[in-house]
This record gives sequence, C-alpha cells and structure tokens, in this order.
Amino acid sequence: MTRIALVTPMLPVSHDMTRGRYIHETARALSSLATVKVFFQQASYPRLPFVAPRSFLDGTVGEDYTIDGLDVETFTYPVLPVVSRAINGHVSSAALLPRVRSFQPDIVLAYWVYPDGYGALRTARRLGVPCVVGALGSDIHVRSGFNAFMTRQTIAGADALLTVSEAMRQTAIGTFGAKPEKVHTIVNGFNTSVFHPRDRLQMRQKLGMQADEQSVIYVGRFVEAKGMRELVTAFTRLRAERPRCRLNLVGDGVMKDELAALLQREGLGDSVRMPGGLPPEQVAEWISASDVLTLPSWSEGYPNVVVEGAACGRPVVATDVGGTREILDASNGILIPPKDPQALQTALARALDASWDHAAIAARMSRTWQDVARETLQVCEQVCAGALRPVSR
Repeated sequence: MTRIALVTPMLPVSHDMTRGRYIHETARALSSLATVKVFFQQASYPRLPFVAPRSFLDGTVGEDYTIDGLDVETFTYPVLPVVSRAINGHVSSAALLPRVRSFQPDIVLAYWVYPDGYGALRTARRLGVPCVVGALGSDIHVRSGFNAFMTRQTIAGADALLTVSEAMRQTAIGTFGAKPEKVHTIVNGFNTSVFHPRDRLQMRQKLGMQADEQSVIYVGRFVEAKGMRELVTAFTRLRAERPRCRLNLVGDGVMKDELAALLQREGLGDSVRMPGGLPPEQVAEWISASDVLTLPSWSEGYPNVVVEGAACGRPVVATDVGGTREILDASNGILIPPKDPQALQTALARALDASWDHAAIAARMSRTWQDVARETLQVCEQVCAGALRPVSR
C-alpha cells in the first residue's frame, strides 16, 4: 500500500470542533485505502493578548491528542503573527522533517498552501519524495503580499495541486500561475450516515424548539469573514417583520463574545440560540430542525456545510463566492452577493416562504468521503509513478 504522510494544521479539537472536519473525513477515508500517518502541526503563539490570532480560536493540543480513525502525531512550532511570516514555512519544516523521515513515506500530502504546504514541500524535497498540496479556500482566495508570493512559490514547487472547486482551480491557474495539467479538482463529500433527511418536528421536539417557528441556521466559525455581522443585521430586520423567526448559530470562534453583545444590544437574546461547537451528529440534528441554512461568507472554497445542509434536505441561502455556485441553483437554494445585509434578508424571507422539494434537495447530494479518498489516492499514485524514486531516505 502507498505510504502517505498527510500534513495539516487543521483537525477538530476540543476548543474548536468545527475546524478541519473535512480533512478529518478525507484522512479517515484515505486510511482505508493506503497507509496514512497524519502529522498535525500547530502554530504556537506567545501567550500575549495583542498577538492572538484573529481568524481562529487560539490553543494547541498535546502529544496525547487522538481522533477517531487516524494514526496521528501532534506537535507545535513557534510563530509570531506578521513578524515570523517569512520563516514560518522553514520553521514548520524543521519540526516536521525528522518525524516524516521516521515514517518513510512514498509521498507527502499537505493541506493548506502556506506556510504548512510549503513546509511539507521542503520536507519532501529533503527526503527525495514527491509532494501534493491541497488548497482549501482562503489559502488561495484570500492571499496578499508575502503570503501571495509564498503561495505562488509553493504551487510552483508542488508535484500536483488539489483544489476543492473548479472556481478555485481557475484562481490557482489564473492568479498564481499553476500549470493546468498539475491542478486537480476534487470536491468535498459528506458523511451519508450522518447528514440525511430527518423528521423536522421530531428534531424540534428533541432540541426544545417551537413547532411553528421559522428557523434559520448558521453552522461554522464565528469570524468576520463568514459574514456574521451581515447575518445579525439581516436577522434583526427579518425578526421585526416575523416575530416567530428564530436564528440558530451553531459553532464557535473569536467573535463569540462580540456576537453575544451585539445580539443583546439589538434585543435579540431570546430569539437566537448559540449551542456552541458541536460534533457532526448533533449538527445534523440542528440543521434538520431548521427551515433554511445560511452561509453569508465573503469567500469560500467548496463550503461543506452547504453540502451538508442540502443533504439534510434543507434549502440554502449563501453568497455567490468560490465554489458555492457549483452546489446551489434555484432548485435547492438562493445565491446572493457578499457583504449585502439587505440581499441576505430578502433571500432569507423568500426561502422561508417558498415551497421546497426537500426530498429532491437531499437526493441530489450523493458524493461520499470514500469518493474523495479514491480520487485523492489516484492523484498521489500518478505522481508517485512519474516521480524519480529516492536513492536513500
């Protein structure tokens, strides 16, 4: 079996259950087809409030970290926001190299282009094995300055680049100069045993929701770029017109306290539920209990929560960014421009009032994580077949 060293900075952790769920699912499915060891490298920030990351919940897990279905080795490397940006890839590679060397892989597969993909690429080159890099979303769509430069360098050096949507593939080629023949679109799947239609009234009763409420759900990280402020603005207006409307915010993030304060100022405390970051099984129950799922992000790769919402038979209101258009059309959702609270409010009202064929929405979603794993392994094996074998390791 092919030996794959899978390098990633993102997996679900106790303080952020939504982080990296798609990588966990891909790695778990891939482990049934190949010998996979996951190297979970985490950036370790100084414990100072003014240098905390702004886009994700800070915190690291120890070497005793485990997760279902994976052979995982966890470690950290030190970083300083902005200050160490130019060397983060080198520092991560220094920590990664001895660990990957002892595993003796046939190939290195890294998710997140820079710095982690670059660090994995340097490690692979030191070991004389090929490297495939997977891009996930903002590591392609939201790059500027030095990050954009290093993203281009990483893409140029990798043996193959995986993208999760055709839109991202075109960005990699057009913006970052990727060679078209090296870029492979492998869209995400979903866990069919978890995300499927359930009886809405039963789920509402289980979760303590009103049977006759109009319920909108958001699932994901609480960060500015997910359109959280626009969502609160849109819901405030929607709630004024529809007293029975409720908003379910499932997730966690750096904006949690700010969101709670904003909701309180708007007088929405009793109409918004925030159950926190939840495992997939509970996420599916909340989606099934709601009428409409929304994702008002500023940018996306191939948003898995949109797939999961549709798989549960729920229509989706989402911004027309990244690969979202590859999932939604008039039969299963409404696309709107980003950063437009009025458009979001109008679309949510339309979605709540429309008659949707919930069974047909769910039936369109059939792609599994095993499909993703098979296609990923196929690219890895093709790269291995065309690469020079290392003289020694």
